Amino acid sequence: MAFDTWGPQDLSAPAKRQLPEVAVQRGMVLEDVQSGWVGEVTRVEKSGGMHIVSLEDRRGKTKSFQLGFGFLLEGQAIRLMPPAAKAPGSPVQAGRTASGSVRVLGQRAQVAKASRIWVEGKHDAELVEKVWGDDLRVEGIVVEPLHGVDDLKSAIAAFSPGPGRRLGILVDHLVAGSKESRIAAEAMTVPGAAGNVLIVGHPYVDVWQAIRPKVLGIERWPEVARGTDWKTGILTAFGWPHETAEDIGLGWQRLLGAVRSYADLEASLLGRVEEVIDFLTTP
Repeated sequence: MAFDTWGPQDLSAPAKRQLPEVAVQRGMVLEDVQSGWVGEVTRVEKSGGMHIVSLEDRRGKTKSFQLGFGFLLEGQAIRLMPPAAKAPGSPVQAGRTASGSVRVLGQRAQVAKASRIWVEGKHDAELVEKVWGDDLRVEGIVVEPLHGVDDLKSAIAAFSPGPGRRLGILVDHLVAGSKESRIAAEAMTVPGAAGNVLIVGHPYVDVWQAIRPKVLGIERWPEVARGTDWKTGILTAFGWPHETAEDIGLGWQRLLGAVRSYADLEASLLGRVEEVIDFLTTP
C-alpha cells in the first residue's frame, strides 16, 4: 500500500478526460478551436520535426496548423495524430509503382512538360495521381481537373495544342450516342487537335465506379434512381453521411483509401489511362 497517497483530496474536481486520438487523413473536415478556422485536410507534411496539417476552407483559402490538441472533428474534441500506417491492401510488388510499372530509383521528378492530362474533376485527378503519380512525375506530365466537359472545345482552343504540346483527355461516360461523345467529336475539330489531342473515356457515370466492387466488400455498385444525384445516392445506399459537400468529400476519401494499386481498378479505366500516357510520352 502506498501510504504517501493518503491525505486531503478535492473529491469535487472533475476526472481528467482522455481525448480520442484520431490519425489525420486527407478529406477530413476539421475545426481549429483557437482560431475557429474550418477546413478540409488537403496536405500533411513534416517540417522542423513537427507534423503540419493544411486546412482548406470553403472559399479555397488554406491555413496550416500543428498536429495535436485543439481540433474538433464532427463537433467532438480530438487529439489529431500523425497519419496511420497504411493497412495492407492489394499488393504492390517491391520495385513496382502502384500502376505496376518498374519503379525508377534515384531519379528526381522531371520539370513539367507542356503536355497535359485533363480529367473531368477533382476525384478523377486524385485517383489517377494515386495509381499513376510516380510514373507521371518521372515523365513530367501533370494531371489537371476540368470540372466538367461542357466547354471542352473552347478549353482545347485556349490550350493551343501542337507538336510537343499535346493533350490527353479522360472523359466520364464516353459511350456511343451520349452527350459526352458529341462534345468529344466537336472538340476534335479545333485547329491543331488532330494528332495532338487524344480523347478517351470510360463507360461509368462517375469515376467512383472504376473502383472494383470487391475492393469495397460489395458484389456490385448500388443502383441509383433516375433524377437522384449519383454520388448522393451511392452514399445513401452505403448508409454514409451524404447531406453536404463535406459529406461527399469524406465519402470519396473513404473509397479512395481502399485503392492500393492498379489491381483495385476496372480494366476499362486502366486501359484508357495507359493509352493517354503512351500518347503523351511517345515521340
